Amino acid sequence: MTENNNNTNKRDSGKGQSSPDNTGQISSKGISRRSVLKAFAGIPVAGIFGYEWFRKINYDNDKKDRIARELGLDKMEFPVQDYGKEAIRDTLRIGIVGFGQRAEQLAAGLGFMHPDEVKRRESNNTLINWLEQEDLHVAITGICDVFDLHAERGLAIANNSIRHRASKLPAKRYRTYQDMLADNNIDAVIISTPDHHHSFMAVEAVKAGKHVYLEKSIAHTEEELNELYRVVKDSHITFQLGHQITQSTVFKQAKEIIDKNVLGKITLIETTSNRNTAEGAWIRHLDSNGNPKPGDEKSIDWERWLGSAPYVPFTIDRFYNWTKWFAYDTGLIGQLFTHEFDAVNQLLRIGIPHSASSSGGIYYWKDNREIPDSLHCVFEYPHKDLTLLYSGNLASGRNRGRVFMGHDASMELGSNIKITVDRDSTQYEKGIASGLIDTESPMITFNPGAGQIDAVTSASGKYYADRGLTNTVINGKQIDVTHLHLREWLDCIRENKIPSANIEVAYEEGIACLMAHRSYLEKRQVFWDEVNRKIV
Repeated sequence: MTENNNNTNKRDSGKGQSSPDNTGQISSKGISRRSVLKAFAGIPVAGIFGYEWFRKINYDNDKKDRIARELGLDKMEFPVQDYGKEAIRDTLRIGIVGFGQRAEQLAAGLGFMHPDEVKRRESNNTLINWLEQEDLHVAITGICDVFDLHAERGLAIANNSIRHRASKLPAKRYRTYQDMLADNNIDAVIISTPDHHHSFMAVEAVKAGKHVYLEKSIAHTEEELNELYRVVKDSHITFQLGHQITQSTVFKQAKEIIDKNVLGKITLIETTSNRNTAEGAWIRHLDSNGNPKPGDEKSIDWERWLGSAPYVPFTIDRFYNWTKWFAYDTGLIGQLFTHEFDAVNQLLRIGIPHSASSSGGIYYWKDNREIPDSLHCVFEYPHKDLTLLYSGNLASGRNRGRVFMGHDASMELGSNIKITVDRDSTQYEKGIASGLIDTESPMITFNPGAGQIDAVTSASGKYYADRGLTNTVINGKQIDVTHLHLREWLDCIRENKIPSANIEVAYEEGIACLMAHRSYLEKRQVFWDEVNRKIV
C-alpha cells in the first residue's frame, strides 16, 4: 500500500546497483580497486578504508537484490497515486453532527482549523504539512452539537479556513440533527457522535438523501446494523465508514506483498492494542490540572445526548467518558478492535467470522466502568483455514504489534512493514540452506518515508511499528490519512463510485464486533447464521 512519486515508482530489484560509474551514477559493472584508490588520493589514511566501504556497499546491494529475487519481490511495482494533482471539483457542503475532539480532526482533514490550533502548529513548525495537503473543495456549512461550547468551537473552525482555495460559505448551528438533515443547503454529513447514536442518525441521513461519513463503530445492536445496511443498499448515497489506517502507503504495499504470496498460506493473524494511561482508558473528564472540564445541564442538552439510551442523571464523568458504559459503546471492541478488523479485512477480505469467543475483565481500572480493561477475542474462519486473534489491554504500554503469520514468512505491519522468513519455509528452503536468508532477523523492511523496499542483514535493522498511524508519506510529504479517507469519500460522491470502507465491508466489521461483544456479555462462544443473517 505504498507509492513513491519521485519518478521511481517502479523498481526492478533484480538489477544490481553495485558501484558508481564515471558520471557519479550507480553502475552494475563493478568498480576497480585502482579507481577507488585514485578517487581517495590525497585523503590521508582513508584510502583503504574507503575501498573496503565500497566493497561492503557492493556486497550489501547484491545481497539485497538476491533476497528480493528469492522472496519474489524483484518485480514489485509501487502503485502511483494521483494525489497532489489539481482538479476541478464542485464545492460540496458538509454538515458535521457531534463536534468533539474527533470532529476537530475531521475538520482539519477537510481543510478547516481553529485559530488557536493554527498558532500552535505554527509554533512547532507542523502547519506546513497541513497547508501542503490538497484542497478538497468543500465548505463546512452546518454544525450540530448538544453542547453549546462544542458547537461554538465548531463554528469558529468552520469559519476559519486559511487555505487559499477552501470555500468560506457561512456555517450555521443546528440544534437538532433532524433540522440539519431537512436543510437542502447540506449535501453530505459527517457523524461523529457517541456510538449509540451512529446507526439511527445514519439511517435518517440516508433517507434524507445525504451522503454519509460515519465514524466507527457502525452500530450498537444487530437490529440497528441490519436496518442501516438495508437502507444504504436501497439508496443512491455514498457511504464511508470512518477508518483511515488503510489509506497509509504501508497498507497499499502490504496488499501487494500478500497478493504476491510472499508469506505463503496465512493461517493465523494476531492483532493487539495496548495503552497505559488514564486518557487511553477513557478517563477524560479532568483537565491537565485535575479539574473537571466544562459542561453542565445548562450548556448541555442531556436528554438529547442520551437519545434512546436509558435515562440516568447528568454527570460530567458520563458525558466525557461515555466509552466506559455499555449503554453507549462496546469499549475496546468498538473503539480499538474496529481499526484492527478493518486493517485485516481490507487486506484479506476475510468477512464475517464463523464464530467468536471473548474473555477478559476489569483488572486494573477499578472505577465505575462496565467495559473490560483486558479483553481477548478469537475469531474462527474454518472455510478460509484462518484464525484471527485480538488482544487488548489498558494497563500496559507494551507494543505487541500486528502480525500476519504465513507458512513461509511472517509480516509485522504497522507504520512500517517487516518480513521475517520462517525457518521451516518450503518456498525459501534453498535460500535458507545457502545462507542467503537469515531466519533469525527480518529480511525485508518497507519504510514509507523511503518509498521503496530495503533488505537488512542484522538485528540492528529491527524496529517496532508505531501503533498510532496518523500520517503517511506521498511525494516525500507527510499527509494526514484521515484527510485521504475523506478525500476518497468526496471523490466517490462526485464520481458516483464505491469507497473502500463501503457498506459491505462496514457490515462485515459490524457483525464481527457485535459477535465479540455478545460473546463477552453472555460468556459463551457465538456463531454467525449465514442463511438467516443473524448471530446465534
